[in-house]
Amino acid sequence: MPETLLAVGDTAPAFTLPDQDGTQVSLSDFAGRKVILYFYPAASTPGCTTQACDFRDSLEPLASGGYVVLGVSKDQPEKLRKFKDAEGLTFPLLSDPELEVHKAYGAWGDKQNYGKTIQGTIRSTFVIGEVGEIEHALRNVKATGHVQRVRKLLGV
Repeated sequence: MPETLLAVGDTAPAFTLPDQDGTQVSLSDFAGRKVILYFYPAASTPGCTTQACDFRDSLEPLASGGYVVLGVSKDQPEKLRKFKDAEGLTFPLLSDPELEVHKAYGAWGDKQNYGKTIQGTIRSTFVIGEVGEIEHALRNVKATGHVQRVRKLLGV
């Protein structure tokens, strides 16, 4: 299956995934709102914890700018619940173990890991506007400093 490369102006792929509590969350739940959808490799790992905590610490200015944050990984809801509780995360973490949403957004595929090409989550962030279109597509991002770059890009 070829990698999906969403571009600015494309319609964001619809999805429904369970959150850390097993509650179904759909992109359509946020119709009329701006969504920051970010994909990360694994809960409770150093880089992913840094990134999640940076989003947590930036929620107030992001919310003031009208943005909702949703994190997506292939982890099961139980692991996401432990991660959310351990780090005091205050936004939904969504479980995509079948990788359907990862693939729809082009956040799964070949990547480099210690010089080897492997299949895995490509750390990516998508900003989705109120009408459901991709406003920004950021791929292969670094965990450290990423949230600050997103805030600068969005002016919040």
